[in-house]
Amino acid sequence: MKTDIITPKSAKTLSDLFSVRVNRSSNDLAYQQFDLANKKWHKTTWHQMAIEVGRWQDAIKKENLKKGDRVAVMLKNCRNWVVFDQAAMGLGLVTVPLYMDDRPDNTAYILKDSDCKLLVVEGRKQWQKLASESIDLSSVQKIISINTIEEEDEPQDSRLESLDDWVYGLNGAYQNINHDESSLASIVYTSGTTGKPKGVMLTHNNILLNAYYASQVVTIYPDDIFLSFLPLSHTLERTGGLYLPMLSGASVSYARSVTQLGEDLQIIKPTIMISVPRIYERVYGKIKTALNKKSALAQKLFAMAVEIGYARFEHQQKRGSWRLSFLLWPVLNKLVAKPVLTKLGGNLRFAVAGGAPLPTPIARVFLGLGVNILHGYGLTESSPIISCNMPEFNLPESIGPAMPQIKIRIGDNDELQTKSSCVMQGYWNLPKATADTFTQDGWLKTGDKARIDEDGRIFITGRIKEIIVLGNGEKVPPADMEMAIALDNMFEQVMVIGEGKAFLSVIITLSEEEWAEFVKQHELDVKKDLNNPFVHKKMLQKISEQTKQFPGFAKIRKVILDDKMWSIDSGLITPKMSMKRNQIMTKYDKQIKDIYDKFEV
Repeated sequence: MKTDIITPKSAKTLSDLFSVRVNRSSNDLAYQQFDLANKKWHKTTWHQMAIEVGRWQDAIKKENLKKGDRVAVMLKNCRNWVVFDQAAMGLGLVTVPLYMDDRPDNTAYILKDSDCKLLVVEGRKQWQKLASESIDLSSVQKIISINTIEEEDEPQDSRLESLDDWVYGLNGAYQNINHDESSLASIVYTSGTTGKPKGVMLTHNNILLNAYYASQVVTIYPDDIFLSFLPLSHTLERTGGLYLPMLSGASVSYARSVTQLGEDLQIIKPTIMISVPRIYERVYGKIKTALNKKSALAQKLFAMAVEIGYARFEHQQKRGSWRLSFLLWPVLNKLVAKPVLTKLGGNLRFAVAGGAPLPTPIARVFLGLGVNILHGYGLTESSPIISCNMPEFNLPESIGPAMPQIKIRIGDNDELQTKSSCVMQGYWNLPKATADTFTQDGWLKTGDKARIDEDGRIFITGRIKEIIVLGNGEKVPPADMEMAIALDNMFEQVMVIGEGKAFLSVIITLSEEEWAEFVKQHELDVKKDLNNPFVHKKMLQKISEQTKQFPGFAKIRKVILDDKMWSIDSGLITPKMSMKRNQIMTKYDKQIKDIYDKFEV
């Protein structure tokens, strides 16, 4: 089948991109989502999308907004997210995406900082949470609720209006008045692990070129189906899961929820999936849990399938020789690999992992079973993709080579730096922070240590700021150890500590299912025995097994356990699921002091 890529010559802005796609693929499927009212999946063509965008644009015009004004969207992934995004950008407005599950104080800060004039929310309850914050939100002139606001709801804010009422009687044609590729398209706030979020200013050219370069790395056809579940507020999903399929003519299906993902995979049967590593880790964890309940023969067959499958993958990548054991693959594929692929829908051509490091052992399992996972790398500040493995040039230990037209180099302190047309214009209202993020000769500093091999592949070797220096001067990159420890199904979230101390310790949240099984097996109490010496000994044994490849000075000697996961609401992780290390340290301050006061020598 032929591709149908829209090039930057045909579309200078993201609103141009939508216009061209509507004209090229008017009656083709654009989006699919589950309709709760009718209990069935609803399909929308590009022509129908244009009609709906036109209606929203008529409604937006009533608000007397001017070109360049900021408007915010706080919705789950759905067709309306795209409708609002295109309606706003076609009129020259700047969209500010918000996370549905972000803390109200963070969201309120973003609305105030960006001076948003219009806000679209899922329902009245969302706005009430924001209104309860002490931050002045007087800049917001109108709040549109997708869900109907009934009289019995007694809405207290006159700015709040139901979508149905807002667009009632309107049927204007879609307009695109913005053809300036250098104009601001979006301000995307990065939820940093410390301090207030910073607004990343991205132009139409930044984002559109990033999507186009991605289309040169992987081949996408008009009949491809993307399954979208990573929040559209995440730049990876927005560029890779919204604009890239639009640019390629592919359709997007919106998953109902992460908990229903398994069922949606069976229904949608996607050909392409983009996600953060945590999703693949959870699938891997479920596979391991199910495998542990099976016979020794079944476990041996699985291990054999992964080993032979990965050797076949290496051979296909021209890094390994042909083996006689490959003759067993048809049987292993039927008994082991195919059932796993079927649970992922059965049609997956490739899956992209980005946003965080993908543990190599997990990547090898999926690659061995025939799931072509492509590990990539990027930053919100680079729109976001900088590098990505390609199907025919895929080394899971690396984050791939730089995409076409993306320049990379290793700077001071082994830092990976980048320069391209995709790099942001700066941070909104933060000139000093902007200056600090760039080198004197204009390269964006990623904050990640890296090396580049002779084939141009990039390998991340650590974080510049996330290095633990022990009391004896030895340096430990905690992320590598945390990733290794988390490969054990017992551990959900992991944070290694020990800055300036004589030894390393670790703070861990436990898997509810695995911890319950462990407690039952050893006749313990779920709550009371979190500090039981026997439990700590067993957990340290598990940790030791996972970290045996690390140097002796990096041994974990003490553990702090919690049976409650860290959440966004608790302020311990960001909407992108990054740990807020300082806040976590504060939460467990007493336990940390007890560990080092009692045992440090």
